[in-house]
Amino acid sequence: MKLTQKDKNPFVYSDSNKRFHTYDYYIKHKFGKKCAKIPLDCGFTCPNIDGTAGYGGCIYCSDRGSGDFAAESSLSVKEQIDKTRTVMEHKWKNCGLIPYFQAHTNTYAPLDVLKEKYEEALSYPDVAGLNIATRADALPDDVCEYLGEIAERTVLTVELGLQTVHDGTAKLINRCHTTEDFLKGYQKLRKASGKINICVHIINGLPYETYDMMIETAEFVARLEPEFVKIHSLHVLKGTPLEKMYIDGKFNILSLEEYVDITACQIERLPPETVVARVTGDGDKNALIAPTWSLKKTCVINEIDKELYKRDTYQGKLFCR
Repeated sequence: MKLTQKDKNPFVYSDSNKRFHTYDYYIKHKFGKKCAKIPLDCGFTCPNIDGTAGYGGCIYCSDRGSGDFAAESSLSVKEQIDKTRTVMEHKWKNCGLIPYFQAHTNTYAPLDVLKEKYEEALSYPDVAGLNIATRADALPDDVCEYLGEIAERTVLTVELGLQTVHDGTAKLINRCHTTEDFLKGYQKLRKASGKINICVHIINGLPYETYDMMIETAEFVARLEPEFVKIHSLHVLKGTPLEKMYIDGKFNILSLEEYVDITACQIERLPPETVVARVTGDGDKNALIAPTWSLKKTCVINEIDKELYKRDTYQGKLFCR
């Protein structure tokens, strides 16, 4: 009997041909059923937009600050969940919900405002957990204490946008905080509660970054051993400062082959327990300029799967504690 890729898969945290710790695998084993994220936009801003740390935001962000797939920010949290759930139920019946505060910096508001928004989400029927996207420099003590309290009541994941460990690149993309600042915020969350899951975002293909620089970012993240990692490809969107840089020919976008190679190398270096919640990003097809190959998300994921199989490698093979 011929063995399948699934049969020959050496990776422990998999029940398929996937050689990395997928989000679907995590959800199935954590909750025992399908759970869907509901993106939310609560009208928050960012420290690098309003002048606290800088102006203009990150050079690749749209006006909605990565919240392009959320409902209108003018709607309440409940109304946004209602709207998305109505569409979602045509695809998945009776699944759990994970409200995802996604747009801009979702801890960057007075504590009473945050409590109102978070508690409204947590009170919604069938909520299985909560995800909050933020910046590591927007975690004041009172907010961290409250996040620790939430983690006692539900499965809480706080998502931090690192993007790169290289401060030169961080300055170029207008992140407006250093890697040291990131570490301080990361450790504040760890001290607030051992039950807070942390997800670190990184971006491959940032202007002028080399293969070695992107691997260094992954190795930095691996040493932290976060619960989740999201790996994104850089998107050039209409109306962003990055668009002008790209049109002026100031940097090159990674090819699909380059992206697959780099991502596979990063996966090898991550701890096997860390959930790789994304291996490629979603860009709004109406705003995306490049790379156009990223629109075929399933194709990108399949190419990464094939690369790992071809190399006979898997997540954590090159990770050392």
